[in-house]
Amino acid sequence: MKILLDLYKTFFKIGIFTFGGGYAMLPLLQRELVDKKGWITEDEMLDYYAIGQTTPGIIAVNTSTFCGYKKAGKLGGIIASLGFVSPSIIIIIIIANFLENFSHLAVINHAFAGIRIAVSALVLNTVINMVKKTCDRKLKYLIFFLTFISIGVFSISPIIIVISVGVLGIILGGRYA
Repeated sequence: MKILLDLYKTFFKIGIFTFGGGYAMLPLLQRELVDKKGWITEDEMLDYYAIGQTTPGIIAVNTSTFCGYKKAGKLGGIIASLGFVSPSIIIIIIIANFLENFSHLAVINHAFAGIRIAVSALVLNTVINMVKKTCDRKLKYLIFFLTFISIGVFSISPIIIVISVGVLGIILGGRYA
């Protein structure tokens, strides 16, 4: 029972800072789950995140579900997910009630503009760290570059890219790992 409460509290705390969505959450998830709690390794974190991107739903929620499942089975996955989404539900209800009254204020618009900049920096930092940790060979840098170009320039679906690169990893085997 203690682990379930700890899962809920930990993911509730992470969920409070959900600004920017899943990509912006990776540094928070990394710090709490890998560095502080030691519940998962960095490799598991990246694996959960990759799987979370390819499964339906919100990436950070999927990641929390995988971590909760690892710690306490099915119930742990459910509790971790509930802990993660609870702050968002509370915040959305509060904002929905009050934002209509204040959305015309310049200070509110400026605050959201600043938040978007900070979230962009968080996402960029996350990408740089993930590239540093996963691209340890020239081939991986090439795959990263081609993936980036495929999505950014040619607007190829990320699903197609993830499946294609997964198949490429299987084909290349040891040369890739």
